[in-house]
Amino acid sequence: QVQLVESGGGLVQPGESLRLSCVASGTIFSINAMGWYRRAPGQQRELVATYTEAEYPTYADSVKGRFTISRDDARNTAYLQMNNLRPEDTAVYYCTMDISVDHVLGYAPYWGQGTQVTVSS
Repeated sequence: QVQLVESGGGLVQPGESLRLSCVASGTIFSINAMGWYRRAPGQQRELVATYTEAEYPTYADSVKGRFTISRDDARNTAYLQMNNLRPEDTAVYYCTMDISVDHVLGYAPYWGQGTQVTVSS
């Protein structure tokens, strides 16, 4: 059983920073892509950033230059550093990882439960 747990969300003022973490635990053979999505109230889920093993990180246009995704494969952890936060960044942020649980099976997507980020003065 694989579980993803996010942390680091909270309430901040515009211009401030937050760092989200996502730790995968359980039976893990390999992790390919790691990513962050968000869902604002009344809106659809949108991609924020992704980071695969073989490619450079990619970002939504709305967060380029402000957010940075990183990964620590030794710790099965993904991070999202969010700087210069804006009210429009308010959303529930979800972590996702493509994980293989053994050397035979392929990768399957797993999701965390989400962490709330609120940016308000």
